[in-house]
Amino acid sequence: MIQFNLLPAVKLEYIKASRTRRLVTLISVGVGGFMLLLTILLLISVFGLQKHHIHNLNNDINKYSGELKNVPDLGKILTIQNQLNSLPGLHDKKAVSSRLFGYITQLTPTQASISDLNIDFAQNKLAIKGVASSLNVINKFTDSLKFTKYSDQQGSQSLPAFPEVVLANFNRAPTGTEYQIDIKFDPIIFDSTHEIKLTVPSIISTRSETEKPKDLFQEFNNNQAQ
Repeated sequence: MIQFNLLPAVKLEYIKASRTRRLVTLISVGVGGFMLLLTILLLISVFGLQKHHIHNLNNDINKYSGELKNVPDLGKILTIQNQLNSLPGLHDKKAVSSRLFGYITQLTPTQASISDLNIDFAQNKLAIKGVASSLNVINKFTDSLKFTKYSDQQGSQSLPAFPEVVLANFNRAPTGTEYQIDIKFDPIIFDSTHEIKLTVPSIISTRSETEKPKDLFQEFNNNQAQ
């Protein structure tokens, strides 16, 4: 049996092109439909689900804000809480005033007593008033303060503990020689974050070196001195 192909080659090419076009069109329609579906889902998510979620969040904010507003004395509570949170920092910054008595005992000569002691931690100033057995003792006391140095446990170098020492006043009295010494001290010696050690020059014999020292603080009567 003999068969003859009566379709010309051009017709065959046309049929193949038609099939290819239909396949491409079908794929394009499928991809376009998928993208359209994806776009619709995104729009639903943005304008539907997210809007609903934002609405719920706003409701929660309004709810909890209302509950806070109904708390009595809320402003006072928050203020107290902030103050409590700042207490540790303030504690670290405050001066350790209890060190003063140890320093004074270490520095004051056995031949001198103190009647008045004023300290100003804001300006780092100290004023000492008292009576000594002689002017020579007062001068040695003043020099001892000038040359006293301090060091801490961090191994820092020795520095002057009292950068400025001035013998402001002295005069004779029945009980001895009255004096006033004005001192400016380094604030580090009262800093709670530093363990300070004073190094006092051996100019005078202080109470810290004497087994049975006399009383350091003495009551002073101005009328009697005059």
